[in-house]
Amino acid sequence: MPAADISTITMTMMTIITDSAAIARLVAWLSPAFPTGAFAYSHGLEWAVEAGEITDGDTLRDWLADLLAHGAPRGDAILLRHAHQADADLAALADLAAATAPARERQAETLNQGAAFIRAARPWGCPALPDPVAYPIAVGALAGLHGIDADATTVAYLQSVTVNLISAAVRLVPLGQSAGLAVLADLEPVILRLAAATRGASLDDLGGAVFRCDLAAMRHETQYTRLFRS
Repeated sequence: MPAADISTITMTMMTIITDSAAIARLVAWLSPAFPTGAFAYSHGLEWAVEAGEITDGDTLRDWLADLLAHGAPRGDAILLRHAHQADADLAALADLAAATAPARERQAETLNQGAAFIRAARPWGCPALPDPVAYPIAVGALAGLHGIDADATTVAYLQSVTVNLISAAVRLVPLGQSAGLAVLADLEPVILRLAAATRGASLDDLGGAVFRCDLAAMRHETQYTRLFRS
């Protein structure tokens, strides 16, 4: 991705910082403390650690970089952007998001977090959403309702997802907090590139190519010892 695209995202974020209400809401809604239950899901990382696929910070960084670029977070970013639009068909997007989940636990992960997000966000006023609704649809629709920039919302959402997965790996491998933060710093340009690449993407661009990660989610369903729900 050209440096100019990353610069555009960065400039957009700097512009949005002037809107204190928007920043305050994004920080609140996508904070690890916001009660979506994200801490209970590992997105298949638990199986990958047990299978020896992830053993340290380097292997975690590589796994997450591929996941961001080619897996569910990319699809989530596209769905979020479409849900953010004023004329979005939220019911159709919700059906599509649920149908594209590659495993039962992955579907439960996004639907359960979406439902929890909407319940927790009610004090801010929520749009009319189908039930169940996937997490990125809920976030995109709420941000759109409040007029919060789509680029900023996408970056914040991807950052939040990445932080949650790193937190799971810190507990599972285990990794130290410093190693986890180093991985997060390394993934920052990946997140910015993905946010830029999904701007203007159509629903026809949905799809993935992280078969090992998808298999990890499927195999986690029968994993004998588990700390996480996915």
